Amino acid sequence: MIKASVILTFFISLTTNITLAQKSKGGGVLKVGNFRHYVDYFNKMEDENIAQAIPNAQSWDWMKANIPLFECPQQNFEEMWYYRWWTLRKHLKQTDQGYVFTEFLVKRNYADKYNLIASALGHHIYEARWLHDNKYLTDYLNVWYRGNEGKPMKKLRGFSSWNIYAMYNRYLVNSDSAWLMNMLPDLEADYAAWENEKRLRNGLFWNTDVKDAMEETISGGRREQNARPTINSYMYGNAMALARMETMAGNKAKTQLYSLKADTIKQLFQQYLWNAKDTFFETRKTAGDTMANVREEIGFIPWYFNLPDAGYEAAWKKITDESGFFAPFGLTTAERNHPQFRTHGCCKCEWDGAVWPYATAQTMTAMANLMNNYQQNVVNDSVYFRLMELYVESQYYRGRPYIGEYLDEKTGYWLKGDQERSRYYNHSTYNDLIITGLVGLRPRADNIIEVNPLIPANEWNWFCLDNVLYHGKKVTIIWDKDGTKYKKGKGFSVWVNGKKVASAATLQKVTGNL
Repeated sequence: MIKASVILTFFISLTTNITLAQKSKGGGVLKVGNFRHYVDYFNKMEDENIAQAIPNAQSWDWMKANIPLFECPQQNFEEMWYYRWWTLRKHLKQTDQGYVFTEFLVKRNYADKYNLIASALGHHIYEARWLHDNKYLTDYLNVWYRGNEGKPMKKLRGFSSWNIYAMYNRYLVNSDSAWLMNMLPDLEADYAAWENEKRLRNGLFWNTDVKDAMEETISGGRREQNARPTINSYMYGNAMALARMETMAGNKAKTQLYSLKADTIKQLFQQYLWNAKDTFFETRKTAGDTMANVREEIGFIPWYFNLPDAGYEAAWKKITDESGFFAPFGLTTAERNHPQFRTHGCCKCEWDGAVWPYATAQTMTAMANLMNNYQQNVVNDSVYFRLMELYVESQYYRGRPYIGEYLDEKTGYWLKGDQERSRYYNHSTYNDLIITGLVGLRPRADNIIEVNPLIPANEWNWFCLDNVLYHGKKVTIIWDKDGTKYKKGKGFSVWVNGKKVASAATLQKVTGNL
């Protein structure tokens, strides 16, 4: 039965890929050759001492076949776009069970088979869901959930995860319901295992900070089994995703079951993890059942999953506070004015204040959700844009594009920048933030295309996101203030397979029919 299900998944995915390719025929605006110079530069700026499935020499051909195109007047945003696709490709590894994505290029002794590590799997799904060829991510997820003689890999639950939620959000991009339904029993079993292993008596979930992929925090420790905003937000998101999948499958009873599970987590989360004194979601210490009384960046994660009810938005006031989380090179992982900020020493992966791209990506995704899905006046597109600028500016090292583990919040110095393990560290998103946040393509299940850019009107006179494969169609999003750049008319417009489906005179939310 296991082999049959794997074969079925393969043919479902193959059929879907063919169907998507047939549907995706449509005109584009940007010329792919105009961006090759980035890849030529990236290839020349390093000695390729580690090559996996797609070596540097094949990187441009792979990118041409797989990635959306992006052009804007702020060159570092554009350069980083192509750099992050180039680095993601480095982590593709061919195995006897198909393709997988690694987190480190170098081997880690705590990794699973094929050097797999589950801590950033949610990030991998969000970023790779925009690749045109579904096989890379489909293979990867099949290996994680069925690669151990038909069973999950041994270390699938080695770290807190929002994998189930991310897989549903992948479906919102590629519309491959058949594959998702085929995976549903595996995801139900995964959720039940988390409940069995990590649920506290009060109904919340616990983990140690290191198994949250966030070691040496101010709020916890490597052995402290605390109720943290991370794992509880993830489990809420996973339950919500399962409820939606069960609706797709026509399972009314299970839809209700997972909806109730999600609602229970939400109520407990808001009851036990909201610190009214700090106006922030914080870790609750299991020992003594008390708040940790420290604002950490993980307090923004609930909005990644649209978890909080209205009324908690005041937490976001700290995002622009220099004594809070706002630092010269990005968002700190703990509040800067806390007495224990950056007190754990250096360079053993401390989450007591330094800037981690892993956390930045989560916070920026959460902020885009806040701005799209909540009525609030705490943050606006100028805040979002400035924080994206800092995120881009931080991803350089000695004048060259670089993505590593973590960095000093004041100098921008990569704290493990000279270690081989830190190079091309695949534990965050960037391109997904450009697509869904900055440019504003908001994935959804129906046939409405929704675009809500978070770019202040006075920042860019033009930009184009092109060749985006969404619901099996090619999407192009254009901002051309005076109409002279792309010759497609003045203003903001959305095109599907070469046909304009939505437009506006200014940068604003628009919707159209796919």
